[in-house]
Amino acid sequence: MFSQSIVAVSTEPTVELFVAQTPGPAERTLLVIHGGPDWDHTYLREPLAQLAGRRRVILADLRGCGRSTRGLADDAYTPAAATGDLTVLLDALNTGDTGDTCDTGPVDVLGFSYGGLIAQRLALAAPERVRRLVVASSSILPVPPGAFDGWPDRTRRLAAEAAVWSDPSLSGPELTRAAAFAAAEANVWRPEALPDYLDRLAAVRFTAEWMRPWRAGTLPPARHEDAARQLAALGLLLLLLHGRQDMIFPALLAEEAERLIPSARAAVLDEAGHMAHIDQPTAWLDALTDFLS
Repeated sequence: MFSQSIVAVSTEPTVELFVAQTPGPAERTLLVIHGGPDWDHTYLREPLAQLAGRRRVILADLRGCGRSTRGLADDAYTPAAATGDLTVLLDALNTGDTGDTCDTGPVDVLGFSYGGLIAQRLALAAPERVRRLVVASSSILPVPPGAFDGWPDRTRRLAAEAAVWSDPSLSGPELTRAAAFAAAEANVWRPEALPDYLDRLAAVRFTAEWMRPWRAGTLPPARHEDAARQLAALGLLLLLLHGRQDMIFPALLAEEAERLIPSARAAVLDEAGHMAHIDQPTAWLDALTDFLS
């Protein structure tokens, strides 16, 4: 289903991205940007793999993540650097350096969670390269203080993850992995969807490259300043794909962004948490394909 390749995107420092892609027409390319960021892309493969043949789906591990280049200096892990890598990757897609010989033209971009923030940066930095933008389980607007007040179930579900982050015996990728598993009940809303999610987590190649500057307080913010106004001025067609029970980014922010950006529309799925594509895979994929058509 997925072919795999390594694509060089930087020489200073040397960075190669691990890229997985489905067969499909080059002119119907969907670039997918994972979250974490110290995760890999694999937890997003389904239901996106169902688009194979109809769309060429490109999933890349960001620098420092999964099977892409690791071991860089802490200051090499920034949202701007990740955005630059993806811009070069799009150039490689156009020139055939990833194994394709067809000119893709502008591509559709889906950014999930932290990847949604990177996707916004990419669209604003290279608007001519992006046909349509999907911000999934993420936010254009900042999360205001007290956004989750009065939601005791969220407090309960997040308690296990908080305990992991404060455990002095854990560090490195083991800490990233343990935190992801501890947060599983907060990220997936429907209990019947939890086993599938845990299976996906077991296959993720966790790292801790981005964690170092984050914990040191030197990681620049990923949110683009004034993103809502700039995206509105750009006029780019935009889908805000969200779970109603998302405990990371409030669903109300997707609906507020829809009101602020004339070219945006929100698709908020009921009975779905942060991992809305796992809680409601059919509805999630239907909303995506309807928007991209």
